[in-house]
Amino acid sequence: MVLLQETKKSVSNEKLARSIWVGEMMDFMAVDSTGAAGGLLCVWNPEVFQIKDCCCNKSFILLSGTLYHSFQCVVVNVYGPNDAIKRKEVWDILLNMKSVFPNPWCVGGDFNEIRRISERKGCSRMDRGMREFNAMIDQLELVDLPMFGRNFTWSNSQDGERWSRLDRFLLNTDWVCNFNFKLWGIPRRFSDHSPILLLEDERDWGFRPFKFINAWLLYPGFMKVVQKCWAETMLDSWAGFKCLYKLKALKATLKQWNNEVFGHVEFKLKQVEEELHTLDLLVKEGSLSSS
Repeated sequence: MVLLQETKKSVSNEKLARSIWVGEMMDFMAVDSTGAAGGLLCVWNPEVFQIKDCCCNKSFILLSGTLYHSFQCVVVNVYGPNDAIKRKEVWDILLNMKSVFPNPWCVGGDFNEIRRISERKGCSRMDRGMREFNAMIDQLELVDLPMFGRNFTWSNSQDGERWSRLDRFLLNTDWVCNFNFKLWGIPRRFSDHSPILLLEDERDWGFRPFKFINAWLLYPGFMKVVQKCWAETMLDSWAGFKCLYKLKALKATLKQWNNEVFGHVEFKLKQVEEELHTLDLLVKEGSLSSS
């Protein structure tokens, strides 16, 4: 399941949902932005999460359903308003919704608020907004998972001097007991927010899918490699199995061709991402000089 906040899309449709989803099976629910502000999007696999009920407003999408056909639960995608008074109104609505949707809650998103002083660089005291946020978490009886990989999830993109942990997942204890979740903060690429990943380490997610790189299509001679492999892979069998056999052969051919022409592209991209992540952390610690 993917939870997006501040999409800034006045119209969120299936095309947008498909653009961020890799599987064929997909369902989604969205709240359109007001102009260039706000916007929410939830995308999920209906074979994994079976929705039964839902509700939403400009600040959250609540999905009630069943996970893996057995665990009845509620998933809430939250985008906290910038204004503290309006944030408190959202917290109050969520508290009232708990009696309507009593199953175990998982609440994730950009809350635009911190819980403690250590979650904002340069913060020296608790304020009313922090106390109200903590009160909401306590009344909903949610667990704030520790985050691995980084201390903060947001920074001011202009000067890089302001750092806060605004993004998190809050889970009911039933979630914690039924799943072995870990929360990771991962490197940011296009946003001033770092994506967060709630991952169950012990679940078997199956074989790793083959990744097709779009840049291959731009390389001269690529289609000839595909056509040659397809024509030379012969098998006397029924049509469906022949197609599967040819696709497997093409997969191996493209992997070898990619290494010969481009080198290990994924490894190089990973290296660049790690370098950017290191620079990001140095900026956060204030140890990166202009020289």
